[in-house]
Amino acid sequence: MTVFENLSSRIRRRGFLAGAAVFATLLAGCAENAPQDTFEPAGPNARKIDGLQRELFYISGIVGIIVLAAVAYAVWKFKDRGQDIPEQTHGNPKLEILLTILPAIILVVVAVPTVSAVFELDKKDNDCIINVTGQQWWWEYDYSGTCGGVEITEPIVTSGELVIPAGTPVLLRITSRDVIHSFWIPRLNGKRDAVPGRLHTLRLEADQPGMYTGQCTEFCGLSHARMRQAAVALTPADFQTWVNNQLEPYSANAPEAGTTAAVGEETFIAQCSRCHQVDDLTTAGKDDAGNDITVPVLAEPDRYVVSGSAPNLTNLMTRTAFAGWTFDLLTEECRDRLWNAPPDEFGALYLQGVTPECFDETNLREWLRNPPAMKPMYTDPNNLAASDGKTRGMPNLNLTQDQIDQLVAYLLERK
Repeated sequence: MTVFENLSSRIRRRGFLAGAAVFATLLAGCAENAPQDTFEPAGPNARKIDGLQRELFYISGIVGIIVLAAVAYAVWKFKDRGQDIPEQTHGNPKLEILLTILPAIILVVVAVPTVSAVFELDKKDNDCIINVTGQQWWWEYDYSGTCGGVEITEPIVTSGELVIPAGTPVLLRITSRDVIHSFWIPRLNGKRDAVPGRLHTLRLEADQPGMYTGQCTEFCGLSHARMRQAAVALTPADFQTWVNNQLEPYSANAPEAGTTAAVGEETFIAQCSRCHQVDDLTTAGKDDAGNDITVPVLAEPDRYVVSGSAPNLTNLMTRTAFAGWTFDLLTEECRDRLWNAPPDEFGALYLQGVTPECFDETNLREWLRNPPAMKPMYTDPNNLAASDGKTRGMPNLNLTQDQIDQLVAYLLERK
């Protein structure tokens, strides 16, 4: 075998291996029951997109097959076999006109349903408005007014999980506090950018109760891949229960005096309340005359965080994940049971929150011990001068093991 033959053999072998790797990668993306499968729509908006993309897929597939067949035929038919160079011509006018008109017709066929779907998806017929704010690297949801017939008497601010009533058109008003993000829950609708200083709207509606996951799809910095979210659809009755739970006074779940959770409340006030809000949390103080009074604990993230905001931790354990919906609060068994629950059982399971037997302590403890080690963030003290001493993300507070125990006990009661 000559050197050239050996080289050619190696190239063919490597080409085969590369092709096999690409094919295997494509197959890996075809898993059943994928949580972010655009071909499994779960609401009217996603179905409009699915119907359009399937039509385009079939048209593109037919065109692709024709083109590939033509190229393959040309490569085989006119392969250089040592023959004379064929006579050069100036083209075939009829063929050129045909190849100009045909793509135009295809584009018109594609454009008509596409434009129609765009207008359909832009409808504002909604029974609920929720403000959505993208941040590095988490999503904030702000509820007020009426949502699906449920009166929300006080603002509800949460993160990670967007809770909505099933069968109800919900209008999201999306913006950003720092850089451009992109909100996407594939089974409910398409993507919508979150741009600082601008307000974009997106209509969501889920057919039935369940968990619908998504993530940020616009590169937004260091932990872009760890900026996830979920839409949780509940029946109207269960949504009313969720709202009632969120608006419960702090005293309903306040830790009992003398418990580890009570000490954890003090630790939270000392270590965490500078950035994180827990609604209605109070502490002892004094008035101007020196009298003992109770004062509200108000977070001031604008003094410590570049974006001026941090996740609201009120009723944290009613959610199933934290830190940009990246790390589970539920054990794998309980999470799978919730995600795979039938629609008529999902609401009751979700409203239980994080129970002691389902609580995944490991994730939360590791996070409290060293957040940047779990989720890369711009928290290096040596780099804070450029941002006036403020950070992006949660820094390492160097908590002791006792403080971590206290905080875990306290947070477990916030549901």
